[in-house]
Amino acid sequence: MSSGAAPGRLAVGVCGTMNEERDRKVARAVVLLSGGMDSAVVLAMAIRRGFEAHALTFRYGQRHLVEVEAARNVAAALGASRHVVLDLDLASFGGSALTANGEIPRAAAGADRPEIPATYVPARNAVFLALAASFAEALAARDVFIGVSAVDYSGYPDCRPEFIRAFESALNLGTRAGATGFPLELHAPLLEMSKADTVRAGLALGVDFGLTRSCYDPEGGGTPCGRCDACRLRTRGFDGAGVADPLAQRKT
Repeated sequence: MSSGAAPGRLAVGVCGTMNEERDRKVARAVVLLSGGMDSAVVLAMAIRRGFEAHALTFRYGQRHLVEVEAARNVAAALGASRHVVLDLDLASFGGSALTANGEIPRAAAGADRPEIPATYVPARNAVFLALAASFAEALAARDVFIGVSAVDYSGYPDCRPEFIRAFESALNLGTRAGATGFPLELHAPLLEMSKADTVRAGLALGVDFGLTRSCYDPEGGGTPCGRCDACRLRTRGFDGAGVADPLAQRKT
């Protein structure tokens, strides 16, 4: 089920043996699932394409743990074949407002700012993709999906297309799958899509956005703050798509 890269998508895949691949009627894929709107849409896309989707979520010390429960709900609702929640203590390293008790920035969202925001978690996507590739190799899968976008995003360097391309190459140089002729594909189907496009795509795929959580600093009961980068970008997406955010409706 692996294929060459298409516009808005880059790829990586892992496989055990050619016989294993032939014996499977449905190709497996690992989908990074945070519990946010982007990864939910990507999981729906992978399933729609016919993959047996194995969702992977990290409990990495993030202050917005509500997203882990959201990921469980999304995986169940969309019909993931398996959902693994992996504990990973990135908070012990520090270096990010998302894994500390400090204030979450409330600056306007966008990649046109001169600095990388304090919510950047050092090398997070590199860590996540490496572990997703390990999971994929163990599954004899060749495809890994990630919900990064380089259009409406916070300016994190590990969401850029050049990073995805380079990391795909590195994975295929450093894995048995790549070394034995079964290269991984990294799929980033939202890479060139705006948040509004992502909302439209999700609705067309039947994603229940009311199950997702985006806020970096939720209030009691998981209510979104409405002011952090993630909330601003989410609002931009729903406003641009001309539809109401079910979380905003619930808040009011």
